[in-house]
Amino acid sequence: MPPIPPLFKLAIDPKGSITCTQPSPRVYLLTFDSAPDNRLTPDLCAAFLLALDIVDRRFDKGVIVTTSAIPKFYSNGLDFESAFKSKSFFPESLYPLWKRLLTYPMPTIALINGHAFAAGIMTAMMHDYRFMNPHRGFVCLNELEFGASLKAPMSSIFRQKLPSPNTYRTMVLEAKRFNALEALQEGIVDGLGMVPEGLKFIQEMGLVDKAKSGVYGQLKAEMWRETVAYLDDYVGSEKLIEERMRGEERLQELCERRVAEWEKSKDQRGAKL
Repeated sequence: MPPIPPLFKLAIDPKGSITCTQPSPRVYLLTFDSAPDNRLTPDLCAAFLLALDIVDRRFDKGVIVTTSAIPKFYSNGLDFESAFKSKSFFPESLYPLWKRLLTYPMPTIALINGHAFAAGIMTAMMHDYRFMNPHRGFVCLNELEFGASLKAPMSSIFRQKLPSPNTYRTMVLEAKRFNALEALQEGIVDGLGMVPEGLKFIQEMGLVDKAKSGVYGQLKAEMWRETVAYLDDYVGSEKLIEERMRGEERLQELCERRVAEWEKSKDQRGAKL
């Protein structure tokens, strides 16, 4: 089969790209390629968001499919240097991309071709459906392993979309790495396979026609309004985290006083004996 000519291609600094092809009528395949592992940098987020806008505004309504040109990785999450050196990254780069995906006015499918860790699997969760390569890759929330807390929308999207709270617990508190079959069994993904299986799913579900009535994005915005609200109110959700941290500090001080008082009383009782 000859290569499918791209509808358009966008640059990702320094040497990456997002390419949009049409493997089937009204199916728009966005393939991102940002070596070495598709970290969610401001440049990747901006190109991804623009690609979604171009399809929405310049092409017939259909289905968005995203995947990676890098066989080993769908996305390995955030680039911490670029994510935390600028206060604007979350409210102006990452969260607008996530909200656009979560409320996009067409069906969206993430084809997870390789590893999707941390913000990589979060990005996949912002899609309506997920398919996973049965032969390569794991999905994992590994924040526990590198000592990072989950921001409000990072947590709420799993709480809202996963069918079982036990799976949510296993992902967050055990940092379990799920292979494709395990991810399917736990409801993290909806199917196994890549582009051919995704196209078959689209046809069987009649997804290319779902956006015709014009309310597809509105329905999703209401379905996922908890996460949408967190993505909209970055300042408010950050204040919640700060209040929680201050409360934790106060709790630690109180715990220390209680333990110190117990130790003192124990010593005093021992001295009397």
